[in-house]
Order: sequence, then structure tokens, then C-alpha cells
Amino acid sequence: MNENLKDILSNLNPDIDQETLLRYLQEKLSPEEQHELEKGMMESDFDSDALEGLQEVKDKKNLTVLLQQLQSDLKTKTEKKKRARQKLELKIEPWLVVTLVIILIIAVISFVLIHQAMKR
Repeated sequence: MNENLKDILSNLNPDIDQETLLRYLQEKLSPEEQHELEKGMMESDFDSDALEGLQEVKDKKNLTVLLQQLQSDLKTKTEKKKRARQKLELKIEPWLVVTLVIILIIAVISFVLIHQAMKR
């Protein structure tokens, strides 16, 4: 199975294998396995809501395509936010720091020289 498909389901119950969850949604599990999975998912409100939502998908055969699409949408949105955050970061160039240090050194030396010249 494509690893990207597992990423979108990985935030559900960590005790449940993603392969098993996909087989459940495609109705390829035995009744005992289905019952065990449902029992594990019902312990969390989030997991049970997610499971109900996934069960409402009409075309179970195209579930993997839907998961791929959700995963790519999620990656696109997170990449946009990441790029926006990177644009807002203050980038300090090394040449700018060196220039500022040199200017400060020149200013301090000039101050000291002028101060000593005024004392004489």
C-alpha cells in the first residue's frame, strides 16, 4: 500500500493498523475482526466520528483514491502555510552583520580618538 495513504489515517487510534482500517472500510474483514475494530474505535469520540464519516463514503472501491486526494490536499495546504511562515522570518545576512560590526568598531575608535584629542 502507498505510504501516503497511511499518513492521513495515522492520526486515528494508534493501536489499529492502517491496513486493517482500510480493509474494514472496504468491507474485507471477518465479522469478528470488524467487531474488534469497532470496539477499539468507539473508545474515542474523535475516532468514532471519523469512522462514521468514512463509512458514509458511497464508493468504497475508490476509497484509496479519496485518501490520496485528501493527503495531497493536506500536504499542499501545509506547504503553503510553511512557505508563508518562512517569508515572515527575519533573515539576517552574514555580510550585514560584518558591516555593522565594522561600523561600530570605527565609531568606537573615532570616539576614543576624538575624546583623547580634546583632552590635550
